[in-house]
Amino acid sequence: MPKILVLGAGFSSPFLIQHLLGHAQSLDAWVTVADLQLKAAQARVGGHERGRAIGLDLRSEAGAKELDDADLVVNLLPPKLQPEVAGLCVAHGCHMVSASYRFKGLDALEAEAEEKGLAILTEMGLDPGMDLMSAQAIIDDIHGRGGKIETFISYGGGLPEPSFDGNPLRYCITWNPRNVAMAAEAGAQFLKDGTICMQPWHRVFSSAWQVEVPGLGAMDGYANRDSMAYQSIHGIESAETLIRGTLRYSGYCRIWNLIVQLGLPNEQLEIPNLGSLSWADWVSMYVPKGDGALEDRATGLLGVERSDSAFQALETLGLFSDEPIGELPSNRPVDALVTLLQRRLPLPAGVRDMVVLHHEFEAEFETALGADSSRRQRILSTFIHYGNPEGHTAMATTVGMPAAMGARMLLDGRLTRRGCLFPTDEDVFRPVLSALEQEGLRFHETVENLPAR
Repeated sequence: MPKILVLGAGFSSPFLIQHLLGHAQSLDAWVTVADLQLKAAQARVGGHERGRAIGLDLRSEAGAKELDDADLVVNLLPPKLQPEVAGLCVAHGCHMVSASYRFKGLDALEAEAEEKGLAILTEMGLDPGMDLMSAQAIIDDIHGRGGKIETFISYGGGLPEPSFDGNPLRYCITWNPRNVAMAAEAGAQFLKDGTICMQPWHRVFSSAWQVEVPGLGAMDGYANRDSMAYQSIHGIESAETLIRGTLRYSGYCRIWNLIVQLGLPNEQLEIPNLGSLSWADWVSMYVPKGDGALEDRATGLLGVERSDSAFQALETLGLFSDEPIGELPSNRPVDALVTLLQRRLPLPAGVRDMVVLHHEFEAEFETALGADSSRRQRILSTFIHYGNPEGHTAMATTVGMPAAMGARMLLDGRLTRRGCLFPTDEDVFRPVLSALEQEGLRFHETVENLPAR
């Protein structure tokens, strides 16, 4: 009987866990859900006859035993833990499927994984995951028609439904809030008109631009991580513009940029007794000292007027209030910021969340495409999915389903290759995209011919 070990019972886990439990009988499998918080794991398993919930520190002796017993690990732990988890999986002889980005050094595990008959399948979530699979299908089609990619821009976002206006950011926490708090911490690198562009972390949000998304209208877009790496991943070295970005509702980036300019997203330093301070006490540490009101000194530092809607959003979030911060897991500023997001930006009962993926391609072909003799095309591909307030969030569904599909394909023998596998591999993305479409998760494309450049 195959044994599946799911690591992590957070925001993104419910669909995946229920899906695996629902197919445990057909797979003749047993599913163990492990989390540092036993109650979280128990809530996800819900007493299922083929499930087990445990509180687990993976680095403990008990963690080693669970890995020894597992045939496959689905890793939903924070991305920074992925290298360690992957190494442990190979050392203990179990496959791993993860929704997180591939990491530097992954290739070093390739030979041992192949020798042991193991697969390490990363980036099997929403973004990265569904975005890469859907893009690769279009890229392969363009190449199959003799085309050359000139431009590839890909966006992703997880948001509340468009009618939501319950907070000034028009944003709700539906996935790991620490990732939201530390967004863009590494800066961004992308290719624009043949030139490499670099954005340090403190300029990412001030450099945001407007994106027109079919069905949603104008949104904020900002560059995400290292887009350049995806030239080789997708096999599009011909591209002169290559950008991977994140989508938010208009106005979000101006507000978040002020938070970044204050310096609040920081996970390196520690402030003694941070939880005993008020939000105003904490913010006052970042602004020049003086006799004026904290808000006025903050606006002077940020170069905005107090009447500016972006600054007023910070006031609405409570950053200048005398309310105590309260208990924190550490004295690092990021934990105060995470606490603020969790308190101020929950997804309200009855409100749907939404995920959106949007690709923009421009390609040139060797022969004319129609009567107008055009040899260039623009292809737009958009995916929008809403959650169910009485069931799974859109985020949990779209992160969990690809990972669940990957796990099932490894266990039932449909995916037989071993080593380090990725969602841009044809034997991964084609069956997963087909399965997603059967579940109603499909992209909608529009194509138009373009004049010669």
